[in-house]
Amino acid sequence: MLAIRNLSYGYPHTEKFALTGVSLNAERGQILGLLGPNGAGKTTLISHLSGVLPVQRGDISIDGLPLAVVRRNTPTRIAVAPQEYAFYPMLTVMENLECFAAAGGLGADRKRQRIDACLAFSQLERFARVRAERLSGGLKRRLNLAIALLPEPELILLDEPTVGVDPQSRAFLLEAVKTLANNGAAVIYTSHYMEEIEAIADRVIIIDDGKVLCDGTLNELLNEGAAHVRLAVEGVMATQLSELLGRFGTVESIGEEWRVMLSPGQTPAALLTAVEQLGGRLRHAEFGRNNLEQLFMTLTHQSLRD
Repeated sequence: MLAIRNLSYGYPHTEKFALTGVSLNAERGQILGLLGPNGAGKTTLISHLSGVLPVQRGDISIDGLPLAVVRRNTPTRIAVAPQEYAFYPMLTVMENLECFAAAGGLGADRKRQRIDACLAFSQLERFARVRAERLSGGLKRRLNLAIALLPEPELILLDEPTVGVDPQSRAFLLEAVKTLANNGAAVIYTSHYMEEIEAIADRVIIIDDGKVLCDGTLNELLNEGAAHVRLAVEGVMATQLSELLGRFGTVESIGEEWRVMLSPGQTPAALLTAVEQLGGRLRHAEFGRNNLEQLFMTLTHQSLRD
């Protein structure tokens, strides 16, 4: 549905581009997880899709039509639920929905139908007459989502939609997002919570420094990484163990445990056998591949971002 090709953008009075040659697709019925550290370019990308920023270089199209044409002719095909609360605190839940439904150009019958549907979808019926400022953090997030869904958008941009909510509200919101995709919407979901992306995303894109670092299904991305062994050993000096493990790959010390990224051709069985032959006693051992957080940290070089 959405195709972005070679998108680049530079803010005024800055030499460095916020986006450089970004290309990606978002399909109907799928959730695209968008990851990146602070300053990676996520907000700039979302701002393009939501119409805040114009295209400087590259192309953005919706079903083959330029984004500018789609936003001019049918702007409600795209909706944003931003990280900030996007409603009027002094209005009730119902008043907010009525206000934004009117702003979206919904006719009287359609307006009533969509308000009722969005109240039900977000499970806000009991709070319809409550002022928005009095809602809990989780309810405010649900109101954000309900407002975004009023015009039945085909492309939904969710920017950190679970920040500051309790575990129950987070679980509800994640299930709601999956339902939106199952009903045919294209969803772009940004989050700093890796476990959320792992739980719901069909595809994952990691960007940093304005560039796409990787793009694929979760299985594709995690299977690209080297296999690793994590183990705790007793009865061997640390220097001896480090030297031995280094023969099998890249070694990292994590507290009392060791993590070895296996070199090509090396196997966990051979490593564990060598440890036992050295006289080590295994207290704990795990074998697997990178999880999403490990992949993210590797690609973005683990540096602290402001």
